[in-house]
Amino acid sequence: MALACAIGMFSSNAFAQRPPEVHPASERRDIVMSWDRSAMPGDIELWAPRTMLAYDHTDLSLQFGALHLVCNPGNGDTGRCPAGGQADSTAGLRSIPLSFVEERSQMRAELNVRAGLERALSGRSCLGNYWQNLILAPWSTHAVGCALDEPAGTGAQLSIASSELRKLVAGIWTAKLELHANVPNGSRLATYSFDFSLTVTDRNAVAVYLPEFDNATPSVGLDLRYNPFAQTIEGRKVVDMCLYDGLGSQSLYLGVTARDVGARAPGATGFSVWHRDGGRDERQRVDYTVALDHNGAAVPMSNGVEQQLQGIDSARLRLVILPGMNQPVFCVPTPMTLVTPRFPSTSKDAGYYEGQLQVELRVPTATP
Repeated sequence: MALACAIGMFSSNAFAQRPPEVHPASERRDIVMSWDRSAMPGDIELWAPRTMLAYDHTDLSLQFGALHLVCNPGNGDTGRCPAGGQADSTAGLRSIPLSFVEERSQMRAELNVRAGLERALSGRSCLGNYWQNLILAPWSTHAVGCALDEPAGTGAQLSIASSELRKLVAGIWTAKLELHANVPNGSRLATYSFDFSLTVTDRNAVAVYLPEFDNATPSVGLDLRYNPFAQTIEGRKVVDMCLYDGLGSQSLYLGVTARDVGARAPGATGFSVWHRDGGRDERQRVDYTVALDHNGAAVPMSNGVEQQLQGIDSARLRLVILPGMNQPVFCVPTPMTLVTPRFPSTSKDAGYYEGQLQVELRVPTATP
């Protein structure tokens, strides 16, 4: 019984243990993380609840019990919150909006950092422990005693919720959060800096996007034109196309394949449409060519042969909302041109021609 009683007394004392003496010290941390949007991380905890920033019960003139956190004045690039202390006694965590910038596109996304303070007391006559059990705004100067004790220190918590991280689409996102620890007499005691580098991928969303069409298997005309003087037919059709790599357009390259998947073998150009009524000779077949425009340069395509488009990390970008997504992303504009070479109008049977062209996108497995 004596042993059991001793253990119980030890546990009780540990619960109400006085916080250690802590004097504010500036800190800089790098937060480097990576994930795919198919497997989101949990909350990013920068400071666990009651992380002690300052405590000294022997010298209350230091005002550690009224310490508060403020942001830089100005445009809020390092966190948007008051630049000076406020007498705010309202309970509850607050949000500090923080601007993240995507490295490749310079797109911005604002994430909320959850933050709050708690006062540590000089003794434990209040509620039996050294904490006031009241979460305040980070910038709050509110500091009142409880029972026989006075505020002697301050603990804080900082985190970014997983739900906020969902605002980040594929890319490399950077941000800097900077908070200053002040006391009511105007003294700045410390500065806390957090530098973020978050690499986000979205491999399940890799897409060949055709902005003019709502579905993945659109009907595209070859725009054939008849020349009544020469009695010839030719055509040229540009299909608006954009390639999304799920890596923030930072792939080493993009592998694109154009494939004729019609039921009949194509002609000499590698791509063909056939008369709807059937037939297998040249009178029932119209041939065409396929070329991509990659960053202003024409890339001729051969049927079933992959072309690797280089320089993706410096290619032009286009902001789009892909089907099934509710956030805009940047893709690489890659218009596709279908050219039907000139042929005599009498060399083909009149009627409707159709075929199937499939465009495939392959993204390298390596992540930038």
